[in-house]
This record gives sequence, structure tokens and C-alpha cells, in this order.
Amino acid sequence: MQLSFKDLLHIFFPERCVVCGEQLLKNEKTICVSCRHDLPLTGFTQEPDNEMERAFTGRSEIKDATALVYFYKKGIVQKLIHELKYRGHQEIGRFFGEWLGNEIKSSDRFQIPDMIVPVPLHPKKLKQRTYNQVSEFGRALSEILEIPFTEDVLRRNIFTDTQTYKHRTERFRNTRNIFEVDNWEVCKDKHILLIDDVFTTGATLEACCKELKKIPGIRISISTMAYTP
Repeated sequence: MQLSFKDLLHIFFPERCVVCGEQLLKNEKTICVSCRHDLPLTGFTQEPDNEMERAFTGRSEIKDATALVYFYKKGIVQKLIHELKYRGHQEIGRFFGEWLGNEIKSSDRFQIPDMIVPVPLHPKKLKQRTYNQVSEFGRALSEILEIPFTEDVLRRNIFTDTQTYKHRTERFRNTRNIFEVDNWEVCKDKHILLIDDVFTTGATLEACCKELKKIPGIRISISTMAYTP
């Protein structure tokens, strides 16, 4: 039996699970079946008025909101997000995007939007990291849902340090007036899907919604990879 080039690569350069480091089987991708089974799924995509949607009550009017997994400190999802943001494992974003995209596509209640818009990084942060950690997530969602992924709608004008260890009040203070709509024409009268990596307090997403709501006729839904309960 003649092996394909892909088979030879798998033999001599085996891919490993980004969580446990074990060698992936031929039919596994990014995360092994065992670690994938341990992911704490939210079920939000099929749940009307879920806790993520309720978090926006009185803050910003949105249509639907979902996240694929729960984010717990020192948990498996925290490790995955760390690998994605700081160690260049962009395939994690694609893994989450394909999974969540298929959830949305088969959902009875989550309306498929017209386009996808990511929360942007400041140019200085983008230069430091060399990539936006939600870009591959957005591209994968775009391919599954068959809608455009547009990265030039929002611009981040103010550079802020990481929000990870900041108190809730400080997070909201740090996100005031830091975003600006750069390309509003493409979103006029459109239903957009605003995406980010992790929902913690919702301060960043709320700040984005505040600016996007200035666009005539816009409707906003939100998807993140993870949600912090």
C-alpha cells in the first residue's frame, strides 16, 4: 500500500494535542478526543435567554448571544486560550470556529447574521502579537456560515494593557471611548455577528456595541469562544 504525503508527514512529524501533548490520531485535529470530551460546553446556542444574553440586559440591545465553552481559572479552556493568544496556536481559534459555526448553522433559534466583525486589537498590540487571536475563529465561522468576515469595521484607538487581572470596574473604565467605527457603510441595515475570544464582564463587547449602534439599521448578535460564569 502506497502512503500519501500527508500520511508520511503524520508518521515522521506527528501532530500533538495542544492540551495534553499526546500524539493525535489520524482522524483527530488540534485536540485529542479525550481532551475534547473534557471541554465544558455551554449549550447557549440552543438556549433562548441564556445567561450570556441576560448579561447584556440594560446595557446594550442585542439579538442573540452564544459561547461554545465555559472559561474557568486553571481549567482546560484557560490553557487553550493561553496557547492561542500567546504561543501562536491559531489553529485553536479555527477549531472553536468550526465547532461553533456548525452549532449555529444547525440551531433552531440562532439567526444566521449577514456578516462577522471581530473585536480589533490596537495596532501596537497587533504588531507585538503579529495576529489577532480571533481572526482564525472568525474565518472559520465565515466559511461554515457562508457569510463575509470583515476586519476593517471597528478600529481601536487607545492602547490598553491586558484586562485579564483587572477588577470589573477598572475593565469598564478602560474600555470607554476606545473603539471607533471605520467602515460603517458595509454594516448599514445589516445583522452582524460581533466576535471575541472570552466574555468576562462584557465591557469590551459593550463598548463595541455602543459604537456599532451609531450605524443606521444595524442589528447585533455576539459569539465568543468562551464565557466566564
